Amino acid sequence: MSSRIRVLLATSNAGKLREYGELAKGSQLEIEPIPNFDQIPQFEESAPTFAENSAGKALHYSSFTDQIILADDSGLSVAALGGAPGVLSARYAGPNATDMDRIKKLLHQMEDVEEGARSARFICVTSIAARGRAMVVASDFVAGVITREARGRGGFGYDPVFIADGLDHTFAEASQKEKNSLSHRGKAFRRVLALISGLGFGSESTSFSV
Repeated sequence: MSSRIRVLLATSNAGKLREYGELAKGSQLEIEPIPNFDQIPQFEESAPTFAENSAGKALHYSSFTDQIILADDSGLSVAALGGAPGVLSARYAGPNATDMDRIKKLLHQMEDVEEGARSARFICVTSIAARGRAMVVASDFVAGVITREARGRGGFGYDPVFIADGLDHTFAEASQKEKNSLSHRGKAFRRVLALISGLGFGSESTSFSV
């Protein structure tokens, strides 16, 4: 595909925008924020699954523009907490909580969990929609463990307390390149790219999922 395709990212999260911009380098997609995002009626992420929230978000924002919309729903699933915080990851410590507020609550709830039982997964479902029609839905995850204290200054969300399998440091201590190669978001995005590559992406008849 010779020309790049402009895709608008449905998020107000600067960390997500930065990561998708890095992930899209060298691909046919050019990721940009939705103009005046805070002035558009917000999508209520109230569904019980990441897939429903992700696809619903992409479809919602695609109704306000002729541009292609990319959205994701992602979060942390901790085995010892029965899968929590899960789809409530961003609202785990309340609607106005900071990343550190959420991390402090997570670590408090896990303070008595032994080392061998601190497994967790970061999960991401990425969706692309245009003009009210879902075009691509792709998901992936990365397994790891939860630390006992926050470590590192990079990343965002729960990155300072998550060590992916195969690493000896948290995502917040990893470089952006290293995190993108292993992360749930990086894996899901690469699935999106694999689906749309050479398949007439952007045409009226295109629809793929995985």
